[in-house]
Amino acid sequence: MLLEVCANSVESAIAAGKGGAQRVELCDNIYEGGTTPSYGTIALARKHLSIDLHVIIRPRGGDFLYSSNELEIMKQDIIAAKNLGADAVVFGMLTPEGKIDKAACRYLLQAAYPMRCTFHRAFDMVSDPFTALEDIIDLGFDTLLTSGLQPKAFEGIPMLKKLVEQAADRISIMPGSGITEENIRDIAIQTKAKAFHVSLRKKQESNMLFRNSDIRMGGIAGISEYEKSITDEMRVKAVVEMLKDIK
Repeated sequence: MLLEVCANSVESAIAAGKGGAQRVELCDNIYEGGTTPSYGTIALARKHLSIDLHVIIRPRGGDFLYSSNELEIMKQDIIAAKNLGADAVVFGMLTPEGKIDKAACRYLLQAAYPMRCTFHRAFDMVSDPFTALEDIIDLGFDTLLTSGLQPKAFEGIPMLKKLVEQAADRISIMPGSGITEENIRDIAIQTKAKAFHVSLRKKQESNMLFRNSDIRMGGIAGISEYEKSITDEMRVKAVVEMLKDIK
């Protein structure tokens, strides 16, 4: 069983490694579903990690239909991640009709070689998941991250099970989204998946003494300027131990 932790900072990546995760998916802007982390973040994470480092390549939040300029940004970010020693990159592009954009994927896969590549949860927005899975396999992706076309992986168990069966070990189907200590055992047993994508974060209070509660920099209600969300090493350890008992 493989555990990948979605880490939103170098601090979170280090905590994931200490907790026993086998790899980290490094990202920024987690409240937008994850975007490409900075050059400095990738460099420092690589310096401190002995486990696999996967870097998300996503220039913005929103949909997965990208302009030619955005595609070129993604290519340059892939090259930067490769030069910094990343083990893999994580991306996905769709056509306006909700199909896999095979031409765009080939373009970025070529830029990423010889790194491994994961097709991310853009898959959960496709019009036909079974055809999309075959396209992703044919393109040569190593892993598919998906919640089974549902908001949370637990809700997507029926679809995840079908995808694992269809994949037949040609690609790793990795459930992700909302996986916790409370539901990972059921998801693993029912889907027969062998890799799982988790966040397992905790809130950390700011050390600021003076606080202006009238200002919100991000403009998102409910997100405090005086706390941050980071990977919880102890929660990662707990899930790693749980996975050891699942056959």
